Amino acid sequence: MTTGKIMLVGLGPGSVEHMSGRARAAIAEADTIIGYVTYIRLVADLVEGKEVVKKSMTEELDRAIEALDRAKQGKKVALISSGDAGVYGMAGPTFEVLFQAGWTPPTGQPGDIEVEIIPGASALNTCAALVGAPLTHDFCAISLSDLLTPWPVIARRLNAVATADFVVALYNPKSGRRARQIVEAQRLFLAHRRPDTPVAIVKSAYRPKQRIEFTTLDKMTECDIGMLSTVLIGNSNTFVRDGLMVTPRGYANKYDVEAGTTRDGEKAGRSLSTGLDGWLETIRTSDETVEELARRHGLPADYIAAALADEDVENLTFHRGPGAANGREDAPTAV
Repeated sequence: MTTGKIMLVGLGPGSVEHMSGRARAAIAEADTIIGYVTYIRLVADLVEGKEVVKKSMTEELDRAIEALDRAKQGKKVALISSGDAGVYGMAGPTFEVLFQAGWTPPTGQPGDIEVEIIPGASALNTCAALVGAPLTHDFCAISLSDLLTPWPVIARRLNAVATADFVVALYNPKSGRRARQIVEAQRLFLAHRRPDTPVAIVKSAYRPKQRIEFTTLDKMTECDIGMLSTVLIGNSNTFVRDGLMVTPRGYANKYDVEAGTTRDGEKAGRSLSTGLDGWLETIRTSDETVEELARRHGLPADYIAAALADEDVENLTFHRGPGAANGREDAPTAV
């Protein structure tokens, strides 16, 4: 029996020039191409002469089942997703279908089905590239689609990241039937962020109808937002200048950026004076109670109490590891 193969192909934004070489090669070697009709259209020039199976928006499990059926016949199948197959893409549902069918990773036996995941740039990456450098510091992605996730779960995640000052990329922000989710997301963010927090809305990135709009958190629901849009919400340090949205990495905390020299009390390649060690020293010498420290730092009281009581921190010694010669921090080892 011939060994079949499922290739989970991330197309990136959809333009051929932004697809990886491996993605193009996978489509070329595939016997069958399976995907959402819009994604098939993006690669129309690459699939001529092949079996093409087009599915609708909500038929993700059907796509995975079709891929498995053909792989069982010994065919090579390219199951395509826009962006990256592992980011709100077809990798997850495909593995669910495979495991439900009793699939295990191939062992070299006849009839095995091989699975290859071929990464592509997600909307988060491509939209960020079009607007500047909004993701230079900590960020996360949240889908506003409640088709498969209960709204209270989504709302808790939105509230948590808004509180934690993450830059956030909102996927599936709005559709014809789901118009209120983006309004609720804005409401949650405004409880923790300034109204003038920068927001970028990118629609159809790197496609013919691409549209980019800069706005602010309090105005973002007035903009043109749809299912082909990704909404990037900045953190408290994000700014827009000369048409570019930028989130500083934090170099100004340690360096005089213009001169390139470290600030007083700071050392290149070492934690900030306000890093973990400095913070522990601060709370240990504070006259505040655990509850007062917790309120001031926005952290759980039991975490503060554990940090104050943790004697293991005192028993760490530092050695110069293999990366030290490259300027990386020394690694702690307990003794």
